[in-house]
Amino acid sequence: MHGAHELIKALAMVLCVAAVTSVIFQRLRQPVVLGYIIAGLIIGPHVPIPLIADATIVQTLSELGVILLMFSLGLEFSLRKLLQVGLTAGLTAVIQCSLMIWLGFIVGRAFGWTATESIFTGAIIAISSTTIIAKAFDEQGIQGKLRELVVGVLIVEDLIAILLMATLTAISTGAGLSAGQLTLTIGRLAAFLVGLVVVGLLVVPRAVRAVQRLNRPETTLVASIGLCFAVALLAQEFGYSVALGAFLAGSLVAESGEEKAIEHLVQPVRDMFAAIFFVSVGMLIDPGLIAQHWAAVAVLTSVVILGKLVGVALGVFLTGNGTRMAVQSGLSLAQIGEFSFIIAGLGLSLNATGQFLYPVAVAVSALTTLTTPFLIRASGPIANLVDRKLPKPLQTFAALYGSWVENLQAARPRQTAGARIRRAVRLLLLDATLLAVIVIGTSVYLGRLTAAIESRVGLSASVARPLVIGLAAALAAPFCVGVVRLARGLGTLLAEAALPTKAEGKLDLAAAPRRALLVTLQLVGVLAVGAPLVALTQPFLPGILGAAVLLLLLLGLGVGFWRSATNLQGHVRAGSQVIIEALAAQSRGKSAGTQSDSLEKLHPVLPGLGEPTPVRLESTSPAVGRTLAELNLRGMTGATVLAIRRDDGGVVIPTAGEQLRTGDVLALAGTHDAIDAARAVLTGSPQSQPAAS
Repeated sequence: MHGAHELIKALAMVLCVAAVTSVIFQRLRQPVVLGYIIAGLIIGPHVPIPLIADATIVQTLSELGVILLMFSLGLEFSLRKLLQVGLTAGLTAVIQCSLMIWLGFIVGRAFGWTATESIFTGAIIAISSTTIIAKAFDEQGIQGKLRELVVGVLIVEDLIAILLMATLTAISTGAGLSAGQLTLTIGRLAAFLVGLVVVGLLVVPRAVRAVQRLNRPETTLVASIGLCFAVALLAQEFGYSVALGAFLAGSLVAESGEEKAIEHLVQPVRDMFAAIFFVSVGMLIDPGLIAQHWAAVAVLTSVVILGKLVGVALGVFLTGNGTRMAVQSGLSLAQIGEFSFIIAGLGLSLNATGQFLYPVAVAVSALTTLTTPFLIRASGPIANLVDRKLPKPLQTFAALYGSWVENLQAARPRQTAGARIRRAVRLLLLDATLLAVIVIGTSVYLGRLTAAIESRVGLSASVARPLVIGLAAALAAPFCVGVVRLARGLGTLLAEAALPTKAEGKLDLAAAPRRALLVTLQLVGVLAVGAPLVALTQPFLPGILGAAVLLLLLLGLGVGFWRSATNLQGHVRAGSQVIIEALAAQSRGKSAGTQSDSLEKLHPVLPGLGEPTPVRLESTSPAVGRTLAELNLRGMTGATVLAIRRDDGGVVIPTAGEQLRTGDVLALAGTHDAIDAARAVLTGSPQSQPAAS
């Protein structure tokens, strides 16, 4: 009876205070999540307000909020949708997590923390919060590709978090982590995911459809939530997070085709327990500890926001999703949450970190939770600002790069160099692995190797130690060169698949775009391999040696990239002249109905410019009377205007100040999605509008 009384008391306290703060924040037109966090601060044990709820009960109830939020998120994203963003999500998550682990380690060492504490710090700030982002997206109505992409990145991050926890446990207990142990950990995770998905696809969709046919909402709700908790419990029994299990349960239910009805039923229950989760986060905020470690909290908060913005935006852009999507994704993922608490608690339970790290993690999570809704809301204007401030060659490159990636994806099933590409990828990963083994092995066994040389060769320690390091550097050099050469070779194969070369003796009109794509793919290869390599080897190297080597490689490639982007700008100007001539010829007697055919004939002549598409402005178009700068078409959609044919027969290469008129025919270039979105903006159609403003 006492337990029931305490439960009711805690629920009453949490929900009543949260109701008051949420009403206040709604009246102030601020995110409700912030109101819930303030409610947690009010009823928590760290402020002198006589309203205190049992933290243990609230924490237990908050787990239900995490599970139900992840289940609802899974209902929105079937397994097919996740596979569609798999490459982008995987590469982005690897780059972002590697960058954050490295930055966290550097910050920890700068504050004088131990190497182990610094490694934990990197892991804590590497993983974004699915729960916080899901709630913020729901409040602001973010849908479409941005939501799908961000969720895909979050799921890959959760998998990385599981591997990080296994690695950190092995390191902290002194057992070390051998290649065999790491392979076994990854194998167990893959077997669990594959087994659950395969069995789930055979059972869950059929069972859900059978329950739904009963036409009893109550039964459907009970069965769906029961399935959610069963899969979450199964994941926990296998040593994985309940959040991962709940998300997979939702994705399996979504395969039944009944996800909309189930999502509607689950929503009220989810919202109540999600509120309790955010209140529980607020209860963990201790102003005294934040004041005590304010410098570390401030620095790590800044690192989380800026580091995740750069890491995520870079990964999203390099996979062909445009400047706007890259910036919006980066700002959406600029926070840490539930996994950070778990990792910080793991370090505390293993006695691997000091008592200070957990409250620091909570404080950084709370601050980044507060900033997340504002960053998501500001992501559209910030993306527009970034697009406007880019140099002209980079604007042109950004508009066309996505179409090249589309070509590469379309060419992948039928191109003949598939075996060579797979071989290059395997060799690239092998060289990177051997390089990591040499660096880590030399660091771990440096003392033993030095002692062995002293005893057998008779050299002093002052000579033997540099000799061991020199031999290790000589051994690692070929693999370092191999990574660069293989990245170049792989980039060449992929660039030729996207923009094929002409037969010998014929003019290669795709040379400039192919060079730009080649250098970019080299950057992708070096970054995708180098970033994890630097993150892994940083604790074993003095200073920032590994990062410096990677930065030098990227700077070298960056110089080549700038040159290729400048050449591409000239190529696009020449292509625009060809399009102008085609549009001018069209205006001298051809009907408007032949516009598309006329530009389609230019596609083979202008490789690398995507598929120039004409769009005519009618008198009802919202673009009429506005300049291209005011319309911000490229910033909003990613499509660029190559040429404009006037209704009076004149044709121009547009500038930012070009005012659009009724009857103008705009030649657009970019990805298919970008052109569809641009057409919607120009015609005023609600279809295919950008996901977030």
